Amino acid sequence: LLDVSRHFFTVEEVKKYIDILAMHKINRFHWHLTDDQGWRIEIRKHPRLTEVGSVRKQTLVGKHEASNNNFDGIPHGGYYTQDEIREIVAYASERFITIVPEIDLPGHMQAALAAYPELGCTGGPYELRCRWGISDEVLCAGNDMVYEFLEDVLDEVMELFPSEYIHIGGDECPKVSWEACPKCQAKIRQLGLKDEGKNSAEHYLQNYVMSRMEKYLNDNGRKMIGWDEILEGGLAPDATVMSWRGTEGGLKAIAEGHDVIFTPNHFCYFDTHQDPAQYRPINRHLPLEKVYSFDPMVEGISEENAHHILGLQGSLWTEWIMEPEYAELMLYPRAFAIAETGWTPKEKKSWPDFERRATALSHVAREWGY
Repeated sequence: LLDVSRHFFTVEEVKKYIDILAMHKINRFHWHLTDDQGWRIEIRKHPRLTEVGSVRKQTLVGKHEASNNNFDGIPHGGYYTQDEIREIVAYASERFITIVPEIDLPGHMQAALAAYPELGCTGGPYELRCRWGISDEVLCAGNDMVYEFLEDVLDEVMELFPSEYIHIGGDECPKVSWEACPKCQAKIRQLGLKDEGKNSAEHYLQNYVMSRMEKYLNDNGRKMIGWDEILEGGLAPDATVMSWRGTEGGLKAIAEGHDVIFTPNHFCYFDTHQDPAQYRPINRHLPLEKVYSFDPMVEGISEENAHHILGLQGSLWTEWIMEPEYAELMLYPRAFAIAETGWTPKEKKSWPDFERRATALSHVAREWGY
């Protein structure tokens, strides 16, 4: 995964990222294109998404603690035209890489709400989020215009990306706006949703949103991927789960007969530093050996259910990664470990042997300009 919403990467920088994946025989590129801090894909039917939603007025400097109000005062923006996206898709395809686009919904939508405030529960005004973390401002699940908007967006996404899978997020969607929204509460009553166990009616409302969008994708010959929060309130019928909060979500999804991609944050999130010299505000340590130690054939998965594991993913989030050079520093040599873990049976893996080869590969990468 490459997150271009928090910090934008140019077409040439994205191509170089794809070159890195190709060098490692990584065959899927998960492109995180939209979030609260920036909308990066041209949608011709809704031009304000990029006219308004692609530029935030400034960016938080330092940790995203509530007490931190230090901003750089510098506008940050950028987006990809549809012609540029077609160029990048073709570039990846020539290197045997399929791009899986992500349009995160119904949360992580504050950039879209800034462009079209009528899609929110309050009607705004909204602005692009300038700090990190999770926004309470989400799409209004009780507003029929929202579903028309999402179908318009997905229509253009599907036209641009031939991938069988489309990622539609479903993570980190607070329910406070829905709890106070007359339209959302009316939709809950219309659907007959109730609080059940540890899930509220609003959790089941999110399941309605995700299932409705999954059906739209299925009707158009595509499949849905969502983050593991989509397990809350019940899974959409044929959803593939991307398990990031550990492996528990993936295990639950597999038990229910769903496919899974593992990207547990304590093993696969590359915005964490590899050594203290790389420290930036996210103060978590993920050394190469720990990445290499992850086994996607997680304990507890039976042989008969192993086919539900589609693979694993390294995820590069860019809240604190502003430059492509720093992105490469965070990728290397951990991308080697993701590739070997994905392609090599556990019994054939050897850390001492891998460590030796990773050092040699790092020299090769430097010679190639990476």
